[in-house]
Amino acid sequence: QNPDKPLSSEEKSSGLEDGQESLDNPDQSIRKRIRQSAPGSYRDDTPKSSPPRPVSVEELMETAKGVTNMALAHEIVVNGDFQIKPAELPEHSLEKKVRDIVHKAFWDCLEAQLKEDPPTYDHAIKLLGEIKETLLSFLLPGHTRLRNQITEVLDLDLIKQEAENGALDISKLVEFVIGMMGTLCAPARDEEIKKLKDIHEIVPLFRAIFSVLDLMKMDMANFAVSSIRPKLMQQSAEYERKKFQEFLEKQPNSLDLVTNWLQEAADDLEKLRSNRLPPHGSGDGAAGEASALCPTAVQNQAYLKLLKWDHMNRPFPEVVLMDQSRFQEIQLELEQLLLTGTVLLVVFSAAGSALVDIPGFAEKIKTIVKVLLTGMHLPAFNLKESLATIGEKVCAEVNSCLSQHGFTPFTAERETVLKGQIQAVANPDNTICKLIDSRIQKFLENYLASSHQKSLPAIPGGLGPIQRELEEIAVKYVRLVNYNKMVFSPYYDAVLAKILTKEESQLAGKSKE
Repeated sequence: QNPDKPLSSEEKSSGLEDGQESLDNPDQSIRKRIRQSAPGSYRDDTPKSSPPRPVSVEELMETAKGVTNMALAHEIVVNGDFQIKPAELPEHSLEKKVRDIVHKAFWDCLEAQLKEDPPTYDHAIKLLGEIKETLLSFLLPGHTRLRNQITEVLDLDLIKQEAENGALDISKLVEFVIGMMGTLCAPARDEEIKKLKDIHEIVPLFRAIFSVLDLMKMDMANFAVSSIRPKLMQQSAEYERKKFQEFLEKQPNSLDLVTNWLQEAADDLEKLRSNRLPPHGSGDGAAGEASALCPTAVQNQAYLKLLKWDHMNRPFPEVVLMDQSRFQEIQLELEQLLLTGTVLLVVFSAAGSALVDIPGFAEKIKTIVKVLLTGMHLPAFNLKESLATIGEKVCAEVNSCLSQHGFTPFTAERETVLKGQIQAVANPDNTICKLIDSRIQKFLENYLASSHQKSLPAIPGGLGPIQRELEEIAVKYVRLVNYNKMVFSPYYDAVLAKILTKEESQLAGKSKE
């Protein structure tokens, strides 16, 4: 915008509304700015499915809530180890400093009130009220006796009267609270309850009680998660599809990235097919080959592309966005496994058949490579240096193993050659590395195509030493893919129908020519 141009009344009111929204709900404001700015930078060339329309704050909040619930349900179902954990603020962050200052001021105020003569119990009674509500929230409908006990002992009206008449024994009330917490807490919190009994000053005791209550709330939330998981798994696909449809109705262009992703996969398959076709004019064989692409093949190719994704520079497709971290983790595991498999193939090729059948040798080499490649995806990691160290360690292990089993150790010249071959793995154009990579991709492709079958496809040649690790990754990957297909298949079908119809039209035109 031109800074010298005066703002219109509409722009001013819009700016004021944005500012007020930022003040009232900063998290929502940030989410709004992310949605407005981030996708736009990638969609300049994408035709919009509908003209933009004004979106109210209420619609934004409702949409954000729906997406959050969908993501939470998805995480509970997909991640069997999912647990709610307390937020940990960075040690020297501004937020932590502000929180600590406010908390200290609060507890100092409580201490000052209790030290007055006579003591003032206003703050303490409010805290007892909060403790009462928290304890009641832990009870199940059948806990009538416990509910009556809590209500009777922590009767705030009676407590206020006792405070006004100077007859309040706050230590007795706190003792009851600690006993009730011990009754309601999980066994894992027994140690924290014992520590509460050793605190004799009221203010530190109140502070410790609230800390343990927060842990108990977390335990209760995780118990609720584990309780609803079986029920949620039965309905999760339908629930996520419903929530995504609600989001799509409010954001009609929310399938743009998916469309581009599937189009790229179709183009890749078309290119591969063109390369395999016989030369022009070779007869009916070529015409027979030029059939329409299979939707399942295009979809599987798209999923394989996620394992080579540039996460730093490309936005992830909308329908797999909730699993981006999981796909990225699989991608990193495969990249490390690729280097491990390449080093093993180089070593076995150099040593011949002498080491292939020696028990435990491949595992030792894998351990060496895995340890020295730890952190390979961090910016400070030096791959060439690590491969040089791997070469030294591997040569020492090879010579030791050969000597133990009565074979002639490597000469200095053969060691130099092996170290050079291992260091050459760092080259992106390394022939052996590209070969292993293509075979890993082929195995995953075959597994996707036969995922309805119980048995895994055969392992391609050269991948035997890393078979166990590859199969573990493949099972995790295909489980993720199949769940995603189950949830979003109607959207995939709709997008692929448009893409393949266009491909068929182009194919028909070429046939006429």
